[in-house]
Amino acid sequence: MQAIVMTETGAPDVLVAREVDEPRPGDGQVLVRAEAVPVLYPETKVRAGTFPFPAPLPAVFGFQAAGTVVEVGAGVDAGLLGTRVVASTPGFGSYAELVVAEVDSLTTIPDNLSTEHAAAVLMPGSVALALMHTATVAVGETVLIEAAATGVGRCLTQLSAAAGARVIGTAGGPKKAELARDNGAHHVLDHTAHDWAAELADILAGDTVDVTFDSLGGDSLSPLLDLITPLRGRILSYGWLDGAPAQLSVSDLILRGLTLSGCAGTAWLDEVARQRSAALEAVAQGLLTPLVDSVLPLANAAAAHRMLEERIAFGAVLLRP
Repeated sequence: MQAIVMTETGAPDVLVAREVDEPRPGDGQVLVRAEAVPVLYPETKVRAGTFPFPAPLPAVFGFQAAGTVVEVGAGVDAGLLGTRVVASTPGFGSYAELVVAEVDSLTTIPDNLSTEHAAAVLMPGSVALALMHTATVAVGETVLIEAAATGVGRCLTQLSAAAGARVIGTAGGPKKAELARDNGAHHVLDHTAHDWAAELADILAGDTVDVTFDSLGGDSLSPLLDLITPLRGRILSYGWLDGAPAQLSVSDLILRGLTLSGCAGTAWLDEVARQRSAALEAVAQGLLTPLVDSVLPLANAAAAHRMLEERIAFGAVLLRP
């Protein structure tokens, strides 16, 4: 079968199309014939070596794949055969025509949702729902969503608007700003401008931000601290598109009565996993709208990674085996 093998850490070209042996499911596992493989931004960090790859190299790459269960291992209900699912892996094995996954990692795709849309929304939707649950966004609150045109940012914007919040988003450039508005942002700032914090202050006009979803990290939060609601302002830090977590001290938070939740690590991933089914149901309920930018052949995995790293995709990028 064809698969994408990561030969070493490095640039996108370390992802190479190869013929490999077909995998077989073991105890508690299933075999999924992949129909849509989402290319996820964290995968670019794993490929580049920023985060460790969880298997000896070379190895088949990938975190998720959507398709149909075609074989079950020992101890697995044969009733799963023919079921459409999104399978999550430990970080390897999903960029392939056939994918082995633990039965507990499967998320069943609702009948009224396409396989491609399920692949596109599962990861960003489940992360956004976990963030919303942690933040407890309330009606009438003001929410700031950094990078509101990214996958998670789009979902956060849709969910926050549906929750009755006033949504202020940031985006890099006019096209992404338009996308953020289309998803429910009431105001959008260009976070590539050096004075965007001052523009935020003008928009707030004496009001403050109750919840800040910080996906940029780095120094992006420092100019915003005095614009966040004292005593009850909540900051949720995740993603870190600038390459590092928020550069704040404990004093920066304590003296303003703010809280910062670090949304990373094993416990956080467990919380995200618990939201997977809810993410697909949110699409069925009209709370989330999937957006697919491109569907590329599996062999074009390196090009897909470049699209994400260069931030030129306006929606999910999928691979089709």
